[in-house]
Amino acid sequence: MKKVLLSVIVILMSAGSMKAQETATCNCPYSAKSKHGILSISWGYNLDWYSKSDIHFKDKRNGLYDFVIEDAKAKDRPGLDQILYSDLAIPQYAFRIGYLTGKNRDWGFEFNYDHAKYVVVDGQTVHIKGNYFGEYLDNDTVVGKPFLAFEHTNGANFAMFMAMKRQTLIHDKKGNHWLSGIGRIGGGFVFPRTDATINGNRRDDQFHVAGYIAGVDVGLRYDFYKYFFIENEAKGSFVNYTSALLPYAGRANHHFWAFEYILTIGANINL
Repeated sequence: MKKVLLSVIVILMSAGSMKAQETATCNCPYSAKSKHGILSISWGYNLDWYSKSDIHFKDKRNGLYDFVIEDAKAKDRPGLDQILYSDLAIPQYAFRIGYLTGKNRDWGFEFNYDHAKYVVVDGQTVHIKGNYFGEYLDNDTVVGKPFLAFEHTNGANFAMFMAMKRQTLIHDKKGNHWLSGIGRIGGGFVFPRTDATINGNRRDDQFHVAGYIAGVDVGLRYDFYKYFFIENEAKGSFVNYTSALLPYAGRANHHFWAFEYILTIGANINL
């Protein structure tokens, strides 16, 4: 995957540099003159924090279970120590592709894909209420295998379409170093592969659209030598999983607030 992304960036940058005639100036941190918009592609990694959530587990086919655990705590699993020793897409990565337009290339739209991971913390005590394989429960219990384990770890996978605005803060006279503020707002869908164990039976097999997400983010963007940039951002989102896959033909639903810190590096491509 990383080879494909690098190839796309190189090809598009080459095409932009071969532009025969440039006709309009732009007070922006991109190649000197252009009457067209700017395409940006970036890749990076994220850290995540989640609010507690009530999670409803239900076997829709055979009625083996139908219960809720209340105020479950969850954490991320960054895997940043694996960046140098494994595929770039194994840790919690972030991919963006966007288009900036306007007189100063200061507004546009962007597609975000954040491979975040969501792990219900093993060993925590939660209140459980409902039917669990023929037994009605209404008491505190400890989360863990084989009783119950639940995580979106081949990705909670936030796919979002964002409107964005750039605001210049400071830059040098030649435009080689440019600091801007960036803001985004938008929404999309969640595309998880859920890993769940209930009563000793595990399921971890299928990516699918399982709900929706909406959020905003703000950040700082440092463009250098016109074609490259580094960006850090803080994103807050409301996430609602309406149909995560479970063992025994079950489904889970829950919603929570997510906060992300994201660091990316990318390239500007003059179209």
